[in-house]
Amino acid sequence: MNILGISAFYHDSAACLVQDGRIVSAAQEERFTRKKHDASFPVNAINYCLQNSRLTSGDLDFVAFYEKPFLKFERILDSYLAYAPFGIKSFLRAVPLWIKQKLWMKELIREKLNYDGKIIFPEHHESHEASAFFPSPYQEAAILTMDGVGEWTTTSIGLGSGNKIEILEELKFPHSLGLLYSAFTYYTGFKVNSGEYKVMGLAPYGEPKYKDLILSELIDLKEDGSFKLNMNYFDYCAGLTMTNKKFDRLFGGQSREAESKITQRDMDLARSVQEVTEEVMLKMAKHAYKITNQKNLCLSGGVALNCVGNGKILREGPFKNIWVQPASGDAGSALGAALFVWHQYLGNKKEVNDKKDLQFGSCLGPDYDENYISNFLKKQNVPFIKLTDEEITGKVSDLIAAEKVIGWFQGRMEFGPRALGARTIIGDPRSPKMQEQMNLKIKFRESFRPFAPSVIKEKTKDYFDIDCESPYMLLVAPVKKELRKQMSKEEEKLFGISKLNIARSTIPAVTHIDYSARLQTVEKSDSPLYHKLISKFDEKYGCAVIVNTSFNVRGEPIVCTPEEAYLCFMRTNMDYLVLGNFLLDKSQQKPLDKDVDWQKEFELD
Repeated sequence: MNILGISAFYHDSAACLVQDGRIVSAAQEERFTRKKHDASFPVNAINYCLQNSRLTSGDLDFVAFYEKPFLKFERILDSYLAYAPFGIKSFLRAVPLWIKQKLWMKELIREKLNYDGKIIFPEHHESHEASAFFPSPYQEAAILTMDGVGEWTTTSIGLGSGNKIEILEELKFPHSLGLLYSAFTYYTGFKVNSGEYKVMGLAPYGEPKYKDLILSELIDLKEDGSFKLNMNYFDYCAGLTMTNKKFDRLFGGQSREAESKITQRDMDLARSVQEVTEEVMLKMAKHAYKITNQKNLCLSGGVALNCVGNGKILREGPFKNIWVQPASGDAGSALGAALFVWHQYLGNKKEVNDKKDLQFGSCLGPDYDENYISNFLKKQNVPFIKLTDEEITGKVSDLIAAEKVIGWFQGRMEFGPRALGARTIIGDPRSPKMQEQMNLKIKFRESFRPFAPSVIKEKTKDYFDIDCESPYMLLVAPVKKELRKQMSKEEEKLFGISKLNIARSTIPAVTHIDYSARLQTVEKSDSPLYHKLISKFDEKYGCAVIVNTSFNVRGEPIVCTPEEAYLCFMRTNMDYLVLGNFLLDKSQQKPLDKDVDWQKEFELD
């Protein structure tokens, strides 16, 4: 039984193939087109999923699209009518695309895939909830989905049991936690639907000065986590921006211009909306527990990428266990739609043991064998040395200890926004200068952005206060107190970005200014070589943690192919690159010819 899941036309289009209930392949379209958050119909991701299993569209039994287009169009029309005549510019921009393309999804799928089989359309939040519950390790669980908006629903609480999910309660548009957070993303000068994690990273540098103002003026929050937004301050229902002039007056000025200097006010706004978001998430989780009486919680939707909020639910919430879908945004809904068909529509059983999830480390994308990499390197006359697995882990451990920055390219590409040891840039967490060095010289991004630690699962508690696994980097936990460094009186007086360069622990490169870390626990069965590398670093240098950041530069998707990894390596100040068992030393490389279009040279179009 072959089921193809598709998400498209909002952001992060993706495709997923489920065979006999097993997730076989999944990838975002952006990784192939090199357009970050690509929302176009995922032709390349679909082709990968089919070719990886040697299938054609004629071999598909079902295609599942992640939402109901007609229901979504109804919401859009209703919203414009409710605000008419305001929003006419936005209306004229949006509706023609719906009339020409988005409404005719069934016909478009048939045309693009040359497919004449059955097409299933779950609701948007059904796809999210399916993506959260069906790959989770639990036979029963509460399900909490929080995002911007699907068709009408913005938040849902559901119950998963065996092969069924049931939505119990919902909040409807325009009252949306995701859109509230996006409004502040826009107002603080970052890009909506991609910059929200920057707001989360900026929050610890600020004070929650505006929290009470948000709670009194913008959101009417109830004890069960339900709420209403005061739409007098927002423009997203029918306008071209997230906020309006009344919002500007409330917070004392216009929104920050993109790329301009980040002020203390921006930091305070980020901290304030982050704390409000955490409060809402925790109240919702407690209410989900109350109405489901479950010990397990599954999370999905774009807001579930807020790993600080997830960590708060884990520490302060009533649930014994939580599991977060690694691709919690709309990309993961392609996976959820396919699993919805297998379990809910077709009635097939879910078999799990309450311990191991069914997403296989979320490494579900393309891989490239030794011959492919070797042929590429030889064709381009790239200097390299070839090493065994044992030699690779030993040599790279030494390079990490020497404060070198290394690109690490192994196996199948990750599905979801996080690098998990397959398409990763690594470094020494003990180095006080590593965070700034990676941000400015490698990633070319804002200096305040924190980096994540990868820690071997069996030594997690030696470094972090957490009682569960975090394989997908979606939980934030405190660094253990015995590893923290006492600040001087002068350092304690610092505020804002001036706090950045203070070494706060024995692993300063992965310790955020509030002593937290967004950690990845690495299990041997999911990532054998990555686990072996960190174990070797621990064996030789007494540290079972390394810095892990995604293998890309600012504004670009994570690399997919060896060619893209090599280009990224050459265009940054990375010191070494590991492609499978091949080690490349930057000092041995010839500079890239600036007159050559390397995208075409490597056939990356």
